[in-house]
Amino acid sequence: MSTTSDSPSTKPDRDRPAPEPAAPDPAAPDPAAHPGTTRRSARREVWPLVRRLHFYAGVFVAPFLALAALTGLAYAFTPQFDAVVYSDELRVDRVAGARLPLADQVRAAMAVQPGAVATIVPPAEADASTQVVLSVPGLGEKDRTVYVDPYTGRVLGVHTTWSGSTPMTAWLDELHRSLHLGTPGRLYSETAASWLWVIVTAGALMWLGRRRHYRGRGPSLRAFRFDRSAKGVRRTRSRHAVTGAWLAGILLFLSATGLTWSDHAGARFDTAQEKLRSTAPKLDTARPGTTPAPGGGGGHHGGGSAPSGTADPAADVDAVLATARGAGMAGPVEISTPEDARGVWSVAQVDNRWPVHRDKVAVDASTGRVTDRVTWAETPWLAKLSSLGIQFHMGRLFGLANQILLGAAALGLLGVIFWGYRMWWQRRPTRADRRASFGRPPARGAWRDLPRPLLLLGVPAVLLVGWAVPMLGITLVAFLTIDGLLGAWRRRRTAPTGTG
Repeated sequence: MSTTSDSPSTKPDRDRPAPEPAAPDPAAPDPAAHPGTTRRSARREVWPLVRRLHFYAGVFVAPFLALAALTGLAYAFTPQFDAVVYSDELRVDRVAGARLPLADQVRAAMAVQPGAVATIVPPAEADASTQVVLSVPGLGEKDRTVYVDPYTGRVLGVHTTWSGSTPMTAWLDELHRSLHLGTPGRLYSETAASWLWVIVTAGALMWLGRRRHYRGRGPSLRAFRFDRSAKGVRRTRSRHAVTGAWLAGILLFLSATGLTWSDHAGARFDTAQEKLRSTAPKLDTARPGTTPAPGGGGGHHGGGSAPSGTADPAADVDAVLATARGAGMAGPVEISTPEDARGVWSVAQVDNRWPVHRDKVAVDASTGRVTDRVTWAETPWLAKLSSLGIQFHMGRLFGLANQILLGAAALGLLGVIFWGYRMWWQRRPTRADRRASFGRPPARGAWRDLPRPLLLLGVPAVLLVGWAVPMLGITLVAFLTIDGLLGAWRRRRTAPTGTG
């Protein structure tokens, strides 16, 4: 039996779904208590802020999130797009006989494209081409990749690439990361990723608050299903909330992995890895008895080597690959030439599918010996999580299943954004039948009534998060400042003007 009902009926109809519970809104004040006098009423004052954060942050970042979902959807399926668009370069017409030595293939590539050989990617499949990546002046961080038929030595095509990616994949990657707007685009995308987990968390708290009202009214899974009996804004809210609940886990994961790749939060993450001694070990490519060349190393996206210091890189490549294979480097590999005369070759496994194979070896071509080795097994757990998370974020870790999951998440996020804006439109301030503004401002002084342990833990936690995710901290301060000023202006505007 319900004690609070908006319906004159006193007996529910069991043949149809029950109407939306009339339990008090978590953001509504407690009529049985004086505001600010109990911990319960103080906690109720947190709900309006949670709702306002969810609403305003969602409005702020939803346009970029929609673009990120669309571009991420396209990027997740770039292997299939590449297979169609670049089929003439990536695949050979006919598999016939034995492959030519890699040295002959490299020389064929250098004959049509002058430059310093950076990396060579032998074909991982029988009908795949060999990729020879050359550093060419004037291309900045990009390279020129020559695709060679490993059976005939015929050059199949030449493209300007970035970190081994085809032009289309590189273009979609940059669109996903910065909308091709440079630094402003990177900042905006990092801000959106910084707020995504806040929006999801706030929405999950609101959903859990509503889910508690279903207890005792039917199966607990009811909150995971659309309310088909709802109409109008209630139907829109049901679709928005339920879809968001199903997507919450993967959206939080994508937010976290995206931040590790960002400029500012990514730098904080790298600092934390160094402090925890959890960075991935680096392969020593210095020739024994010499000092390493200054610089070196790559960012999150990787990249090719510096221009080779080997006069004829083609001369040693077959022996280097044979030595690496003998050292257990099976599967797809990428061969990098020495950075200068003091360096040696490196061979890295590039199989990013689970279970991943990411070992690396350094090979001295003059002696045919392995001079250093880095194994995936010895990589610290935090570096492993970061690497695996990024591969999942890119849709590479579990192959087609990974791509389908990301595609479903992208489409679901687009639906959540659409229903969020539709819900706002249905509750827009210009409607004559609008019941209430979204997000009642918390009462002044309500924070002082929160439990002291919560304050002692919460304030430092917020400061720590603001430091770890700088774009979140900066925009949060701006949001609270603007919201406070608007609240003060409204209170002043509605204050009595009489002098008594």
